[in-house]
Amino acid sequence: MELTTSEAWLFLPFVLPICIWVAWSDLRAMKIPNKAVVTLALVFVVLGLFVLPWPDYLWRLSHLAIVLVVGIVLNAAGAMGAGDAKFAAAAAPFIALGDLRILMVLFAANLLAAYVTHRLAKYTGLRRLAPDWKSWETGSDFPMGLSLGATLALYIALGTYFGG
Repeated sequence: MELTTSEAWLFLPFVLPICIWVAWSDLRAMKIPNKAVVTLALVFVVLGLFVLPWPDYLWRLSHLAIVLVVGIVLNAAGAMGAGDAKFAAAAAPFIALGDLRILMVLFAANLLAAYVTHRLAKYTGLRRLAPDWKSWETGSDFPMGLSLGATLALYIALGTYFGG
């Protein structure tokens, strides 16, 4: 992995609670709070200065803008929710470009697992554990914050062990 262990260890304690917040909020209300997105971006802006060389820091920060523009286009086309696009943009600087292939595999596996788990819970007695969650009532819509948050958290957690 291109993500270094020092980056991963510094980011993980701050990113993990935000990812849990995003997943829970999306399950509960089908919304990713702007506060969570801004907090995630600020974590990178502040902590990235301590672990990344200046050129790498600026390059990674540019990923936020690039992914945000792509997300806006996908949202306008109806392919992605606005909260999902904003979260993906805020998460982008945490991802080392060389790890993009790892991230895509991790996201695909995570998306499948999250979808199956959510649907199993939705149609079984497990639903009674959180009867008021909006994600149960959205038809075919799926709370992508569950997969997006878990993917970022797992990527950074893997970096603590496998990082460069």
